Amino acid sequence: MTPPLTLTEVEALARAAHEGQTDKAGRPYAEHLKAVAEGVRARGGDPEQIAAAWLHDSVEDDALTARWLDEAALTRRTKDIVLALTKRAGESPETYAGRVLATPGALLVKEADLAHNADPARLAVLDEPTRVRLTEKYARMRALLGLRATD
Repeated sequence: MTPPLTLTEVEALARAAHEGQTDKAGRPYAEHLKAVAEGVRARGGDPEQIAAAWLHDSVEDDALTARWLDEAALTRRTKDIVLALTKRAGESPETYAGRVLATPGALLVKEADLAHNADPARLAVLDEPTRVRLTEKYARMRALLGLRATD
């Protein structure tokens, strides 16, 4: 059996997969991935969760395929977390939150993702309608996941 990719290798893959992509504020998307991975580490996450943090948007954003993920040299747990965090077309927030809660290790990664997405400094550069919409969206997801606003 092939040993799992190292965190350095996962980071390099994620950065390459999202090369040229930007977030809603126009910043390189890899900055978000790094912030989520650091947030997972700061919250006591393990290497499998940190790897999932680097990859958490890769399938959803079509940066990597589900087939790539299935065949990648990653642990089953890391793959399961990435899949749990991958939103599906037409999926309700309740269904999404239920899958995150049902997947061991996924909640911590989502918590770090929401914390970075809802960072007031990050939201401040957006136009007001977008800022309000996203603030409400993130607050609703935190509530569905049972996270306090300060998590």
